Formats: sequence, C-alpha cells, structure tokens
Amino acid sequence: MNPATVAEAVALARAIVLATAQARVVEIAIAPPAVALLAVRDAIAASDVTLAVQDVHEHEKGAYTGGISAAMLRGIVTYVIVGHSEVRRDRGDTDARVNAKLRRALDAGLRPILCVGEMLEVRHSGRADEFVRGQVRAALSDVAMGQASRVTIAYEPIWAIGTGVPAHGEDARTTIAAAREEVGVLFGAATAHAVRMLYGGSVTGESIAEFAEQPGIDGALVGGASLVSDEFARICAAVGVARTRA
Repeated sequence: MNPATVAEAVALARAIVLATAQARVVEIAIAPPAVALLAVRDAIAASDVTLAVQDVHEHEKGAYTGGISAAMLRGIVTYVIVGHSEVRRDRGDTDARVNAKLRRALDAGLRPILCVGEMLEVRHSGRADEFVRGQVRAALSDVAMGQASRVTIAYEPIWAIGTGVPAHGEDARTTIAAAREEVGVLFGAATAHAVRMLYGGSVTGESIAEFAEQPGIDGALVGGASLVSDEFARICAAVGVARTRA
C-alpha cells in the first residue's frame, strides 16, 4: 500500500519521470495502488513511462465486491502483475488462480508480469529451479501459443523480498534460466527467447549490477527502492548500461 495517498503517488510518478529522463535504453513501468492509476496516468502521459497495476481479479465479470477486472483496466494500464508472493501469501492466491488472472489479462490485451519464486527452505533443499519451473508451468497452462511471448516473468525469491538480503547473481541466473527453459518446453525456443525475465527481491541501486549483468536477466521488478526516485533512477541506469553491453 505504497505510496500512501494518491497525491504522493502522483508526486512520485512525476519525480520518477524526471529522474529517469536519460534512461531511454530501458522500458520503465510503474505500478501505483489501483486508486491512483488514473491520476498517475495523467501525470506521466507526456513521458515514455508506462503504467502497471499491482493485481487483477481472476474473473471477467460478476458479483465480486472490490474486484477489478482486466476489462476495466484496458486503456489504463499496459502491464498487470500477477502472482506476487505477497498476494499469494496474504490473499491465498493458488497457482490455479494466478493462471486465471494471467489468462484474463492476456484476453484483455494486457501484458502480464508473472511473479514466481521459492521459499528459503526450498532453496536450501536444492529444489529452487524445480519449484519455479512448476510455478511457470502452472501459470502458463492453457495459454495460447501466440499469447505466451507477451508474458514477462519476474523471479522474486520469497526469502529476499523486503529483507535487504538479495539472492546471489549466479543463483538468480540459474533459476531464471530454468524458468526460461520451461517456457521453451511449453512454447518453443523462439517464445522462450522472446519472453523477458526480471529479477526482484531487495533490488537497490547498489545491488542491481550483479543481476543486470547476468546473461538472461533482462531487468528488475523493483519494490521498496522504487519509492525513492533517485534510487530507482540508479537502478534503471544500471540496467541500461548492462543492456548496451549485452
């Protein structure tokens, strides 16, 4: 629930637009709280920054008080985050529900950002890659071949989110490679190559280079650091530098 008010969300969006004005090598999307979407959309309209929403309802329509359908978001946002670990934890989102949300977003012409990631005990048991592949497989079930390349996958190890303890770059690289390989199994090599892969989990301007320079990591899903425009700009700049070297 950050920023705390619509006014704060608008101010932050404007600050991000200014701070990232030179970061044109990378695509930048921001995901304010749903109540701020329209105001933020207007605030960034003259910029290259795009808009995302933090979640979406799994049903297209119906009596679901408080729900926001993908159809409602059409024309407002470009991206829809689905499967974030906090939503899985706090709202009980199962793999099946994440799959439904992802498919609703695709059907509405939106671009899902699918979040996947393991708990610490799974990482310690050596099953992280297997676990994440299973999440990818479940989330992309029944997705049409022609739609799969519009999905972005964000690897966010649960134990690294908001803890200040990011994963090691090499660990992130291998797990993201496993996720991409699973996309290839499901949809073929061309789609696996087209799908963008992000790292998320205590990303800062200081830590991002370790991930952005890894082959196969295309960018970052930024949490707390995105609430400070200059810090967010540092992250965007580092990703841009890594992309120009790739």
